Amino acid sequence: MSHYPVMLPEVLAALSPRDGAVYVDGTFGAGGYTRAILEAADCKVVAIDRDADAAKRAESFEKEYGERFEFKRGCFGDVAALLGDQKIDGFVLDIGVSSFQIDEAARGFSFRYDGPLDMRMDTENGQSAADLVNSMPEEELANIIYKYGEERKSRRVAHKIVEMRKNQPFETTLQLADAVRACVPASRDGIDPATRTFQALRIAVNDELGELERALEASVQVLKSGGRLVVVSFHSLEDGMVKRFLREKSGGAAKGSRYMPAQDEEVSVFALENRKAVKPSENEIAENPRSRSARLRYGVRL
Repeated sequence: MSHYPVMLPEVLAALSPRDGAVYVDGTFGAGGYTRAILEAADCKVVAIDRDADAAKRAESFEKEYGERFEFKRGCFGDVAALLGDQKIDGFVLDIGVSSFQIDEAARGFSFRYDGPLDMRMDTENGQSAADLVNSMPEEELANIIYKYGEERKSRRVAHKIVEMRKNQPFETTLQLADAVRACVPASRDGIDPATRTFQALRIAVNDELGELERALEASVQVLKSGGRLVVVSFHSLEDGMVKRFLREKSGGAAKGSRYMPAQDEEVSVFALENRKAVKPSENEIAENPRSRSARLRYGVRL
């Protein structure tokens, strides 16, 4: 499946690229957002990605766009350190795994292909999914699968994994997928029983929620007045984090009452033009079913 920049028209509308501005694409991937931003205005894009394959794909952008494009290898949660003192006019994030990562069996993200059980976005650093499932205590494994995958049968899955790894360590994606399918019944909606467990392990391996939290906090520091934060997320945990952050930073947090006054009320630093999540169009979902769970939220720095 070719790369499909999710909710691209909606992202551009929220980001509103203009001439002379500087934008950060924190999840470069295949460069879909970056290219669209550079084509929409005479501006500059600083692209960030921790994936070595993304760094290779960025080389063609450097040749095509020259000084208007700059690539930085790293995590988008470290955007402030990567930028130094530079302030920007927009910060866009497409949270989650890219089509390239999903569709390449050797990366180990998908149970649709047999490959090494890896799931690292940066294959040069950190523990793989195999490291986690082969060493993590059963209770801790169950908690991760429940918290990050919202899998109701998490304890059953964790117990099955621990029992099976006694005889043979998990090495491939299909080994793990078959183990999960053996103890989680198929759902009526046709979603593979292994989906939630794979999602949970991917989030844990890459510290995706921690990365998102750091990036949201950093956006306050790196965005100029009038700069725009645009985030596309794909499941409730991510979307909930973005929603709470923007609500709190726009003065929408609980105000307390005469019986329980609010503590440490923050000064608003974002204005919200739309408090509801923007969803993908029906046409996009038909063309790219992976976008069906996408939600876009954005704010304007005050």
